This record gives sequence, C-alpha cells and structure tokens, in this order.
Amino acid sequence: KILHTSGQHNIALFGAGNLGQAIASSDIFADHGFQIVAIFDVDPRLVGERFGDVEVRGVGYNVESLVTEVRKILRTSGQHNIALFGAGNLGQAIATSSIFADHGFQVVAVFDSDPSVVGNRIGEMTVRDIGDLPDVVAEEEIVVGVLAVPAEAAQDVADRLVKAGVKIIFNYSEQLLQVPPEVTVHTSSPAVDLLYALYFYLA
Repeated sequence: KILHTSGQHNIALFGAGNLGQAIASSDIFADHGFQIVAIFDVDPRLVGERFGDVEVRGVGYNVESLVTEVRKILRTSGQHNIALFGAGNLGQAIATSSIFADHGFQVVAVFDSDPSVVGNRIGEMTVRDIGDLPDVVAEEEIVVGVLAVPAEAAQDVADRLVKAGVKIIFNYSEQLLQVPPEVTVHTSSPAVDLLYALYFYLA
C-alpha cells in the first residue's frame, strides 16, 4: 500500500514540477487524499528529523528534494532500461511517451515479430526482430519487459523474457501469463481499470 501511495505521490510531484512549482504545499497531497507522512511510512514526529531538508517551514515542501526522497523509497533514483514488445499503435504510444523517463525508466529497445514492421523507426529507435532479444537484454541491461502485443502472442514473449533473465514483466494484453515464482508480472487492462473505477463511482 505504501509503495502504491508513494508512486502516486511521485506522479503528483512531477505534475507540480512540470508546472514550474518549486514548492508544493500539503494541499497538493490533500487534493489527492494523501498525507505527507504516508510517503515515508514513518511516525509523523520523525518526518522533520529524517526529511527536514525537504520542507520549507511554513510554506511547503521542496519539490525537487521530495522527488529525490520518494525515488529512493521506490528504488528508481537511477535509470532502469525497458524492452517494449509490439510496434503497433499502443506500442508506438508507449515508446514515444515521456511517462516512463519521468520516473527513472527508459525504453531502449522495441521488438516485433512482423517482418514488415522490423526495421521501421519509432522515435530514435529501430524496431528489432524478437530473435535478437537475448543479446539485447544482455547488452542494454534490460530489467523490465513491457508487452503491448495481442493476447495470443503474450505468453511466447513472456517465455522469451524469462529465458533471457528478465524478472519484471508489465503486461498490457488480456492474457494471464504463466511465469516462474521469481518473476513479477503486472497486468494492466483498460477494461478492468474502467470497471474498477465504475464500481467505486456507483458505490
């Protein structure tokens, strides 16, 4: 729960930073239903002692410093390289978005199994053949595989990622992936997310 909350705080902070705000009051968190102490999972009395340098007394929190602290908690203070699978509309949108880079992740390789797509350019990257995966994982130090492929292709891609040593898979397909216990899979389905939102809207 704390990690999820911290991630949401990070997004709120980046939003403030992108709007040119150097200082964020507690209102930016209250507007999202958060409390500043929840970021750190500590006793409120210890916040000033441990993170006093991020607070401008009586004004708010230094956005840049607070982002740095949250990144330490989320272990995203460095760059983590992503391999993206699927060069269709969704894949292209992901590859050209800044959302990952803003949070310490960088799409460094795009793969597709369609020969007519391999070799095309997406931004500064060239779409690679999926057969190149093992070498690219090693060369680029890939830590996350993002699947933007049809459901019927997802398990094969996941198997290749596991074989190449990737331990984190972000799955945009509807396929329920079978992976070893040491591999983490997060599945994001727009339909499921909408149903989730609708459930609470109607509650």
